[in-house]
Amino acid sequence: MEKSTMAQSKGTVVLAYSGGLDTSCILVWLKEQGYDVIAYLANIGQKEDFEAARKKALALGAKKVYIEDVSREFVESFIWPAVQANALYEDRYLLGTALARPCIARGLVGIAQQERASYIAHGATGKGNDQVRFELSCYALCPKIKVVAPWRLPEFYQRFPGRRELMDYAKKHGIPVPVTPQTPWSMDENLMHISYEAGILENPKNQAPPGLYTKTCDPAKSPNTPDVLEIEFERGVPVKVTNTGDGATRSSALELFVYLNDIAGKHGVGRVDIVENRFVGMKSRGIYETPAGTILYHAHLDIEAFTMDREVRKIKQGLSLKFSELVYNGFWHSPECEFLRECIGRSQEPVVGTVRLSVFKGHVYILGRESPRSLYNEELVSMNVQGDYEPADATGFININSLRLKEYHRLQSKVTEKQAE
Repeated sequence: MEKSTMAQSKGTVVLAYSGGLDTSCILVWLKEQGYDVIAYLANIGQKEDFEAARKKALALGAKKVYIEDVSREFVESFIWPAVQANALYEDRYLLGTALARPCIARGLVGIAQQERASYIAHGATGKGNDQVRFELSCYALCPKIKVVAPWRLPEFYQRFPGRRELMDYAKKHGIPVPVTPQTPWSMDENLMHISYEAGILENPKNQAPPGLYTKTCDPAKSPNTPDVLEIEFERGVPVKVTNTGDGATRSSALELFVYLNDIAGKHGVGRVDIVENRFVGMKSRGIYETPAGTILYHAHLDIEAFTMDREVRKIKQGLSLKFSELVYNGFWHSPECEFLRECIGRSQEPVVGTVRLSVFKGHVYILGRESPRSLYNEELVSMNVQGDYEPADATGFININSLRLKEYHRLQSKVTEKQAE
């Protein structure tokens, strides 16, 4: 009997499982299609009852369930390189979801290889970025893997054109349906951020309702006293945070990041509401809360400007722009992104020191900085001390730089006169 069942099986698939309605329905549907399903749930800092999710997946017929805590790896191997890069997509998005996907994919592929599974599956939609991010990472890490993406298969999306059909399917197959009313938008959370999109947010004119935000409090209702922090950096990575008010310190990567999330969240720091360009070609509206990431972006930017050579920094800024685009588009595991991480990492050698800042009413205010590798020369820049600088030399400097401008405008005048004749 067992041999006959095995013969009918299409093989083993490792499903990126969240415990929610969509991936629970996908789990049952994959079993219907003849797959043996292993559920993989990455703990990447989201608020989730992981044991309840395990029981649910097993009850729905998963052969095995793996729950892996990748939070520390997420901070050290993915968030820290983004902090070093000052990574920002289209000037505003700190890449919370885009950084998490290759981290999850790495775990997914690891289990697929361990279990000798030929397939992986995910619940990403056919219109978004996440399908690209998951699959490019999986193919890079395991070129022979095959991907089952139900939301791109006509037999799945035609059967489930809307949420009502999914709910009906869930009831029919004994899949627990959420008792609480569904929020009229979709959310995705990890340690770095939470994103909100779709539903009522699809109209870009609609203001986010007051109850939407979950990681940060309303800046208008935040404490009337700021938290003053000192953040120490080594090679562009935060290694210690100290609260000058109560003396609290954190120095391990994960604890430091969680602490900054708490402080920033308390003061309403890290909210953005943007329209961005998806890699697949459409514009989409997203609302993001990135509390700790916002503090670290401002602090790192400051210590880097203080310690890095001007011309090196110009080149590094160009690399950061490309790095952010590659991460957003799902190319974390590409050779070009690896190359950029190496280059950016090399640029961070002198980025050492401490930044003092205030977190208050939705903003991060830089108060001061110090570093043993500072390129700032107080005597040289002082208006009261001449230092090793001869003001008279500036005349020649200005004359040389004005030569090009004079020649350009002299030629322009000639052209204008000729056209007027």
